[in-house]
This record gives sequence, C-alpha cells and structure tokens, in this order.
Amino acid sequence: MKKPLAFLLPIAYCLLLLSCSVNKAKTDNSLKKYFDENNVDGCFSMMNNATGEVTVYNMALDTQRFSPASTFKIVNSLIGLQTGRITDEKMVIKWDGVKRKMEQWNKDMDMTEAFKVSCVPYYQEVARRIGKDTMKTWVDSLGYGNKNIEGPIDSFWLNNQLKISPDEQLGLMKRLYFDQLPFRKSAQQIVRDVMLQENNTAYKLSYKTGWGFDEKNNDIGWVVGWIEENNHVYFFVTFVRAAKPGLDISAIRMNITKGILKQLGFMQGKM
Repeated sequence: MKKPLAFLLPIAYCLLLLSCSVNKAKTDNSLKKYFDENNVDGCFSMMNNATGEVTVYNMALDTQRFSPASTFKIVNSLIGLQTGRITDEKMVIKWDGVKRKMEQWNKDMDMTEAFKVSCVPYYQEVARRIGKDTMKTWVDSLGYGNKNIEGPIDSFWLNNQLKISPDEQLGLMKRLYFDQLPFRKSAQQIVRDVMLQENNTAYKLSYKTGWGFDEKNNDIGWVVGWIEENNHVYFFVTFVRAAKPGLDISAIRMNITKGILKQLGFMQGKM
C-alpha cells in the first residue's frame, strides 16, 4: 500500500522540528517559588515567537523525557483526523458501558468534549482504530520523543513506554500553531480549536493538560500550549513531579502555570 508523502519525511528533519534550542535559553530561577509552594518539583519553559527568546526554569528537567500522559491526545487527534479514524471534531464514540471514577466519561461523547474533559476511553478507542502499524509510522515520522509505542496500542502513552521532554513539547506547540506538522492544515486547525480554553478581550489561552505517573510512581503533570496577547504568541510548557502522594495535581499544574504567566505579565492586559 502506498504511503502519503508525509510518511516519508526524514526522521532527522522531524526531530529538528519538534525541539527548541536550549543553547540560547535564559534561566529564570525566580519561578522556583511556584513549585516550592505547591510541594512539587518541576520546570517551566516559554518561547517568545517574536524574538525567539526562550525562558526556562530548571533546565535539567526541561531536557529529560517523561510520559506525555494525556498531552498525547494532541497527536492522537491529529493522526486520527489525518487517517479518517476521526471524521471531524463532532464524531461521537459510544460509551462502552463501563462505569469509571470520572463521571463525565460515562456517556457517549464527541471529539471536542472528549478532548476538553480528557476522556481516556475515547482516545483509547481512537488509538485502537488507528492501529499499531499506522500509529508507529506517524509517531516515527513526527519524531515524537523516544518514539516508543511498545505494548498495548491503547496505553503506550500512559505506561512510560512513550516519553517526551518539555523542550520537545515546546517545539511541538510551535509547529502545531504554524501548521508546520506533517498533517493536513484542516486537522491542525481542528486541534488548535479544541485546545482553546480561555478567550476574552485581553488574551487567548490554549492548552492541553496531562496527568500520570513515572516509573517510581511519582505523580507527573503537564500543561502545554500557548497564550496570545496583542497579536503576539508565546508558547509554554509546565511540567510538575510530586514525590508526595495525595496532592491535587490537576489544581497544582494550573495554579503554577497561571501564577507564572501572571508574573511574566500575561492575563492582565499589560503585554
């Protein structure tokens, strides 16, 4: 079977697309307090698209790879849309009838809602429909992290097989924003649309969250996306890791992200 030209992109080229150079990054240790006050370790990185300047807190973690957890729904959506396994953002997948702790998952839903509530069962079904070989070809072509999708097709992004660094996530966000990924522009637009979380006269905030565990059973959390103010875009990644059990990672990752964004002058009509 013939493969689309996008499948044939050189891996080295794609790897360059998906990472941001940290050689010119500016370290901002003043951001440490947001992690300390929430009793977590972590890192934050931001790219000012206008200048190319990258600001990083905790460079050591920024270049390490971790499970993407539900941030992989970005790529799962793109591959699903590209291959037709997701017809559009309104495509409904029926609830399988299994009651889960997340009550909002226990119903039929379309892609837009599944993305917003980070419905794991919806995207596990999408991955099964995509299939192992097609998923592997696209992950390889994209140069996504360590490109390892070993094990069950519906859990490799949750069980520490697939890993990606915050730095690579930052590069992915930039390429997605500018239609520079090897997917149809319409697919990239749909994913950008479902990532939009806050939209007002002062700013637009787009992101995807993720929550999982590393090999030592530490909680890990992500917020990856961008913020637009005054016709300028800034890409950012927040990563948190908690050795202490029982913390509310969902709240912490957003508290840290918004605290840092406000310190940097965003979300207040100042940029």
